[in-house]
Amino acid sequence: MSPTSRCSASPSAPASPSKTSKSCATVYLTTKENHQVPEQQEQPQQQKVLISGGAGFLSINLERYLLKKGGYSLISLDIADYDYPDMLGKISIVKGDIRDRKAVDKAMAGVDIVVHTAAALPLYSPQDIYTTDVEGTRTLLDSALQHGVKRFVHISSTAVYGIPDHHPLYETDKLIGVGPYGQAKIQAEMVCLEYRAKGMIVPIIRPKSFVGPERLGVFALFYDWALDKRNFPMIGSGKNRYQLLDVEDLCEAIYLCMTLPAEQANDTFNVGAKEFTTMKKDYQAVLDYAGYGKKIIPFPAAPAILGLRFLEMLHLSPLYKWVYETASKDSFVSIEKAEQQLGWKPKYSNKDALIRNFQWYIQHQNQFANTSGVTHRVPWKQGAIGLLKRVF
Repeated sequence: MSPTSRCSASPSAPASPSKTSKSCATVYLTTKENHQVPEQQEQPQQQKVLISGGAGFLSINLERYLLKKGGYSLISLDIADYDYPDMLGKISIVKGDIRDRKAVDKAMAGVDIVVHTAAALPLYSPQDIYTTDVEGTRTLLDSALQHGVKRFVHISSTAVYGIPDHHPLYETDKLIGVGPYGQAKIQAEMVCLEYRAKGMIVPIIRPKSFVGPERLGVFALFYDWALDKRNFPMIGSGKNRYQLLDVEDLCEAIYLCMTLPAEQANDTFNVGAKEFTTMKKDYQAVLDYAGYGKKIIPFPAAPAILGLRFLEMLHLSPLYKWVYETASKDSFVSIEKAEQQLGWKPKYSNKDALIRNFQWYIQHQNQFANTSGVTHRVPWKQGAIGLLKRVF
């Protein structure tokens, strides 16, 4: 007997986020005569997901997360090299700048969902921050609209709230960006709202500072001191509450925004750890895990901030204004909206997330021992701050 066909929709047809297209796969049925008869059975086609900044810390965690979930064909768009050997052959890689419309259009072909993680961080020049975080976001959104992409998940930041005078912070609170980065993040959100008004589904996620496997940046400084059997100085008393977020919990929030109906997902959400204590207690957990009996040492905030301003002006410190001016203050958001509207349930506390990141750092420290840069994927140069290790 010849195989029978039950196929629908061309495999090349783009699928919307809310509808799954079909492709064909051959299966075999056994007849009464015990002969195998091939028959065509419907199989769901994978949704095509473009991840901007696909070589970054968040993106590599998201890519592994989505591949584990199954049902997705992934494309990384990043100006940086994609250097994860375990992922080669598992995703498509487009090397390009999100400010380059031709590169963006090339990556966008046939895409169902965009997750926009690319950003120029605060250590970049103000010009690069604006052109990447604002103009790059517009370029991606416009290309997505022209290519019929219906859902675009935008990763923003709680930096949009500036240095507030109350906590917890809600999604409806006033947006006051600190420095070029915070201001650009607000402007990028405004661009997202423009395209939401044009009919696109554009969830906006505002995560707290997130840590986990592959995260280095400013946290590598702390982990380096912990492994070097040093006490660690903290700006202020350390009694303030500073909420963090585990990258796995952030990936879960992104997944929910990718998959839930528009009436739930097409909104703006704060995400952060549900369980957190004080800065001193949470960071002390890492020193305790290191096992050398070292302590967090509080340092008066005013002189510490003054000194760090001076070092930043001289380009002798990796810490920028947002880091050192908020480190001694409360910083936490309400996650009630994400919990209730998305059904999001964060698994990791501040302490869990920091220790999980530290464990990864210990296992991989030889890979980045002589590297430095300005992204979250490499250690930052400690500069003059590194000299303080001799004192502590």
